[in-house]
Amino acid sequence: MTQISNSGVLQSAVKETNFNFEGQTGFYRGKVRDVYDFNDKVVMVASDRISAFDVVLPRPIPFKGQVLNQIAAKFLNATKDIVPNWLLASPDPNVSIGVRCETFPVEMVVRGYLVGHAWRTYKSGLRTLCGVVLPEGLKENDKLPSPIITPTTKAHEGHDEDISREDIIARGLVEEAKYIQLEKYALALFARGTEMAAERGLILVDTKYEFGEKDGVIYLIDEVHTPDSSRYFFKKGYEENLAQNLPQKQLSKEFVREWLISNNFQGKDGQVVPEMTDEKVLEISNRYIELYENVSGEKFVPQSGENVHERIQNNIKKYFGI
Repeated sequence: MTQISNSGVLQSAVKETNFNFEGQTGFYRGKVRDVYDFNDKVVMVASDRISAFDVVLPRPIPFKGQVLNQIAAKFLNATKDIVPNWLLASPDPNVSIGVRCETFPVEMVVRGYLVGHAWRTYKSGLRTLCGVVLPEGLKENDKLPSPIITPTTKAHEGHDEDISREDIIARGLVEEAKYIQLEKYALALFARGTEMAAERGLILVDTKYEFGEKDGVIYLIDEVHTPDSSRYFFKKGYEENLAQNLPQKQLSKEFVREWLISNNFQGKDGQVVPEMTDEKVLEISNRYIELYENVSGEKFVPQSGENVHERIQNNIKKYFGI
């Protein structure tokens, strides 16, 4: 597996970009992406910022942006027969350029297993999550009878909130016919992601999809099946761990959350992010590279150097011919 040990790469991590392109019509900085509008196209620069508990942590993680951008491109290209997607080109390891869409204000969370937020809800005694009734007798990490959709609102700031299909339609967030189509797309994408994960000896546990619309056409947007938007288990050992009520070995950003929780940080008022030493930053970087190689089945080729920002800027300019 590719390993990064040179602390020199810490200086080349992309914390943020502040480009000003000819023809640029807008700019928005998300938790981990810098988004540049060009009329009917959008440029997403995957920075190396990392967020957890809806908080952007103070230090960027070298190559994290490249990992997420390249995994997302792989899965967008592998699912475009299911639903049109926004991606037009990836002219740089950290950059995706695509169709500018009007985003639907909900995230379609698909769950195949009882884990994470769903398990915490179930463990509390509740049997309904986002309007979906869960059967009795389940335990943590159990496979659900069939995948379920537990949507959330899409918050620009703060926390996304659970919402039911009925509330989405009643509140006019998405009209009924379109929402039914989003559900069909989400389940078909999850089925494809499950097949592709199985080929890698993995289980796609849960994930989220975002959709937009342009000229009456629904597009899959943002990232797909990345470790930031998805949770994977290793298939090997799953049944044995389940039978013994042991934690599952997983591929996701959960290891970052666990480190933060163990240091008394969950994004609540008054809590302080623990110190991110050089060693911790490199450890997280290597874990993301491990995720990439396991999920994609490809060797990771780090793209770095002293002029990362210049490289990104020049590749965007070259795409637009500016």
